[in-house]
Amino acid sequence: MTQRAVIYQAANLLLCYPTNELVARVDLLREALSGTDLAHHFEPWLSRLEMTPLAELQSDYVQEFDLSRRHSLHLSYWSAGDTRRRGMELLGFKDTFRASGVDLTKGGELPDFLPAILEFAACIDAEAGYAMLQRHRAEIEMLRISVSDDDLPQAGVLTAVCATLPGASPVTRDDARAMLQSTETPETVGLQFLTLLPTRSGG
Repeated sequence: MTQRAVIYQAANLLLCYPTNELVARVDLLREALSGTDLAHHFEPWLSRLEMTPLAELQSDYVQEFDLSRRHSLHLSYWSAGDTRRRGMELLGFKDTFRASGVDLTKGGELPDFLPAILEFAACIDAEAGYAMLQRHRAEIEMLRISVSDDDLPQAGVLTAVCATLPGASPVTRDDARAMLQSTETPETVGLQFLTLLPTRSGG
């Protein structure tokens, strides 16, 4: 497995709902990541997994990633919000999976779920998966900045993913929004919903 594949597979696991199985794999993940240049980005979340009761980890995850739009792991949310265009974007993700002969949505998860895309890039089709991550770089950066702004321990995991992609990461939310706009086609609906992203107190 290449270094990039190790990073993507570790990020896939670490961005999913915490379980006993994940906690039990912390040492294995740390060992696998030690052979990469980005291992230090994962350490805050790995250490928290070791030191925090599982019930608290799970409660925090639900609050921050399932109930809060600020940290949506569904990439089309960042580009299309809840507009009708999102359906077409979801179809694009699904078509990429199908072209490689897999269906990563059998469990009911939407095809734009970042951990599923990372698993695809790590274990199924490295070239198509890497291209998908590059194509949706702006959305991942928007997520990274939001998670970082709220000091969540998963921020480093997203930083590592972005570090595998070419070019520098945007520094501010406005920079990331500009990156997102630069990838939009002329007929794309505007990004007004991004300016309405709820504040921390708004959930």
